[in-house]
Amino acid sequence: MPNTYNELFSRRQREFLRTFIQLTVALIVVAACFFYVGLFDLQRLAEGVPSIFGLLGEMFPPDFSNFSDWLAPLWDTLAMSVAGTALAVIFSVLLALLAARNTAPHPLVYQAARSLLNGLRSIPELIMGIIFVAAVGFGALPGVLALGLHSVGMVGKFFAESIEHVDTAPVEATRAAGANSLQVIFHGILPQVLPQMADVCIYRWEYNFRASTVMGMVGAGGIGFELMGSLRIMQYREVSAILLVILVMVTLVDGLSAVLRKKFK
Repeated sequence: MPNTYNELFSRRQREFLRTFIQLTVALIVVAACFFYVGLFDLQRLAEGVPSIFGLLGEMFPPDFSNFSDWLAPLWDTLAMSVAGTALAVIFSVLLALLAARNTAPHPLVYQAARSLLNGLRSIPELIMGIIFVAAVGFGALPGVLALGLHSVGMVGKFFAESIEHVDTAPVEATRAAGANSLQVIFHGILPQVLPQMADVCIYRWEYNFRASTVMGMVGAGGIGFELMGSLRIMQYREVSAILLVILVMVTLVDGLSAVLRKKFK
């Protein structure tokens, strides 16, 4: 009994020491990053405080005199987020079936699909927005294409992970009933992952609405284009008004997405 207690105590000590070393290394890395980016430069931070308060003073009170001109860009932003998310879901479902081990027809197809998802995920939507603005011109279309393709990388990955973790019992039962591969997907796999897919889609729509406000800054339409225009001419009161409008819209979208998530649970 004493030996067992000693062994247990020694094991706990080793686990504690290992955890302590890992946390220490992590803190050292974080502290080094803080130092590298200048977060420990207190003099520089202190010198920036008056400028921040001065800028905030110029932003109040908000100027809503051009609110009627922002309604169409707001609609563009909302439409971009919905269309971009829908585009992403369509392509993500197809790619996820090829990027999941249990549904991919061949290991090479699996690796190719995973590489494509990684590639789409690695390019920021802002860079895609610049590329599509150069390709198809200004407006909402390049924003939709950028949001949609970037979202495919993330949504497709989540879909593929959900498909790989399905319960095998319904799948085997469907196969035992004589179903072909397509029928197995529709009757044995998709019914299990649809709730997770719906949740991911709603979350991505929230994200895309926020991202679509940034898309306007590179000429892809939406309220971000109005925000960038006000910043360029240093109309800070108008900037604060646009930011408040964006905040209200984001809050409404978050509330609607919460309601939709409850419906799909």
